[in-house]
Amino acid sequence: MPFRHLVLALSLWTAAAAQDFYSVPGVDAPELAARGRSAVGVRTIDIVHPGQVDILHFDKATGKAPLYDRLLKIEVWYPAILPPGSQERAVYDSNMPVKAEGAPRTFQCPGKALRDAAPVAGERFPLVVVSHGYPGTLLNRASDQMFTIEALEARSRHANDFLSGALDASRVAIIGYSMGGYGALASAGAGYSKQGEAARQMPGGYLETWTAGNPVFEGRRRDNPKALVAIAPWGAQPPRNNWDAEGLAGIRIPSLFIVGDRDDTSGYEQSVKKAFDGAVNSERYMLVYENARHNVGGNPPPPEALGSFVERAFFDEPVWRIDRIAGINQHFVTAFWTFT
Repeated sequence: MPFRHLVLALSLWTAAAAQDFYSVPGVDAPELAARGRSAVGVRTIDIVHPGQVDILHFDKATGKAPLYDRLLKIEVWYPAILPPGSQERAVYDSNMPVKAEGAPRTFQCPGKALRDAAPVAGERFPLVVVSHGYPGTLLNRASDQMFTIEALEARSRHANDFLSGALDASRVAIIGYSMGGYGALASAGAGYSKQGEAARQMPGGYLETWTAGNPVFEGRRRDNPKALVAIAPWGAQPPRNNWDAEGLAGIRIPSLFIVGDRDDTSGYEQSVKKAFDGAVNSERYMLVYENARHNVGGNPPPPEALGSFVERAFFDEPVWRIDRIAGINQHFVTAFWTFT
């Protein structure tokens, strides 16, 4: 079933706005990158993934790890009603990923959304779960992604929840960048290789149920997600080799791969392209940025990073403008949703 709109968690692009937000496409962005008819609200919510393996406290003596209730803090973007006189302005706090000497430890990202705005009523919208890059553990990522879908679907069935009636559970997709892409491939059906680095090094065999051919993994398959966007997905590159032909053949939903052909983290020819080529049962497409590195799925460097080459290099691309990449991505992802 086609997706009418590109959504982030549960959102629609809004009308044209000022250019001081990363999410607002520039004048040189392709046609389908344009923001749409709805204003955007955002809320931070906590969901609890119960009974998860606490792999960081694995006990070598017993060969087991304790279980715990895993807290997931997520941002939900959704079509909203703006009160008179209000503006779509939000600020997101983040830790600086690289600790260069003298650089700040945190930074802020401006967002084009109104926090806690009232949601649009009487309409149901697609759900897209966006899974960020590093950090995150090899064990939890795919499981957390699938639980997030289930948790939001459940909230949409509760009359008193702000998402009540807003989610169309038949139209669910996932976008994963870097480590998020590692999990998204598995969430889309790609079982991990038993000979891959993640499965071999995971203590206690706790990744076994996510490996190709495992009956539990095969039984876990469900109709959602309906489509996959994998942006520079990490983990297929040697010596990681987390997928083989059997595992990649498990992706049976439409997919769009986005990557730079000079990716210095996930790799290109022997990694992302290999994963794309191996997804033989998927109606698939690949967008390749010539001479781009790994930063084809993020925001431009914040002002706090501009004083350090190390910090800036973490966000920026030496050849491409990041805002230009973002506009192109928005265009092609929107086209992919529309015709999937």
